[in-house]
Amino acid sequence: MTRLGLCSVTFRRLPAAEVARRAADAGLEVIEWGADVHAPPEDPGTVRAARNACDRYGLTCCSYGSYFRATPGEPAEFPAVARAAVLLGAPRVRVWAGGVGSRAATPQERRGIVAGLREAAAIAADHGLELALEFHSMTLTDTVTSTLRLLDEVGADNLRTYWQPPLDVPDAEALAGLAALGDRVSAVHVFSWWPGNRRLRLAERADLWAGVFDLLKERHVELEALLEFVPGDDPAVLAREAATLRRAAAHRPGPPA
Repeated sequence: MTRLGLCSVTFRRLPAAEVARRAADAGLEVIEWGADVHAPPEDPGTVRAARNACDRYGLTCCSYGSYFRATPGEPAEFPAVARAAVLLGAPRVRVWAGGVGSRAATPQERRGIVAGLREAAAIAADHGLELALEFHSMTLTDTVTSTLRLLDEVGADNLRTYWQPPLDVPDAEALAGLAALGDRVSAVHVFSWWPGNRRLRLAERADLWAGVFDLLKERHVELEALLEFVPGDDPAVLAREAATLRRAAAHRPGPPA
């Protein structure tokens, strides 16, 4: 089953209650609260307010979008992140795999990030939490191959990965990458950028998203598809983008050619 939702970072300038209201009005089910504005780990009162906003508007918090990067020294900060996730009611914490690309990372840097993720995964498990890697450039998850290798290196049962369309990658290649990640994907960040980071309406890459949901329907695990980076950061377009997301999720593949 794929649940449809929103990343709160889509509307950083709005208060949490307004983000939640707009998500509910758009017919979305779940929300990923970002740690940068709406739920900073060092501010339990703000985290609690985000949880209350979910409760008020009938939403479920599916994830805590942290900015933990597992670099040396950071593991000491992760317990606060885990406590914030528990307070938020999030079953999962989104984390990052360092701050350097897989080709540029030295063996020592990679080993350090692996160790940091392994420690974070252990702390998360103690709090009943899962972790998921942001699938992103300038990290060790900048390619499917490096992401799979990293998951194996960390070797934690509660660590999986996110997926999002890589920049300037054609649809067929992007979909092949998602297929290769298989059931190790826990959520998808949904946006249509082309070329580069030019923000398009979701419908302008309809074939890509129809293909994504065709693949997600083959999964045997629950996951989420979360809207992110709408054109112009405009809250007024959320209802339209959510409607497009629902159509993509309802897509049925045609018969083989």
